[in-house]
Amino acid sequence: MTIIPKILVTLSVISYLMACNNNRPAEKNNHQGNPTVTEDNGPQFRKDGDLWFIQKESNDTLRHIDIELAITDQERAKGLMYRKSMPEQQGMLFIFNEEQEQSFWMKNTYISLDILYINKDKEIVSIQKYATPLSEDGLPSYKPAMYVVEVVGGFCDKYHITYGDRVAFKAGKQLPESRIY
Repeated sequence: MTIIPKILVTLSVISYLMACNNNRPAEKNNHQGNPTVTEDNGPQFRKDGDLWFIQKESNDTLRHIDIELAITDQERAKGLMYRKSMPEQQGMLFIFNEEQEQSFWMKNTYISLDILYINKDKEIVSIQKYATPLSEDGLPSYKPAMYVVEVVGGFCDKYHITYGDRVAFKAGKQLPESRIY
């Protein structure tokens, strides 16, 4: 065998090994310097504030979560799409310009969600529980809502959050002044 076929065979083997390696999860070094496998969980969570679920009769806090805000048309359109996981202490708060019936879907959303529709008085008026990942079926509010909170599927059952409960939130980022929150 001459030198050129040996080089071509070697390059073919290297190319094959590189292609195989590209299909594996990314590796990073842990604090001991050893490589650990990480998975791509989609877009990273961005903490923009805090939200509390408040029980309607007792006024007790049922649960606190960190929230990522969706206030622009682009942020609301993207929502939690392409995320592969989300801890239960995180969620997304959608803020709309006016109170009206809303409808969401799960297109390109890989995790089951509970979707809570909230009126201008910050009272939960409708909940869509355990929304099916990747579904393009509409999930309507049935009542006017100005805010929508998305949390992991099962959250409302686990923490006994229901219609009539309220939310309070504090944003860490500047909100448009023209809106009352």
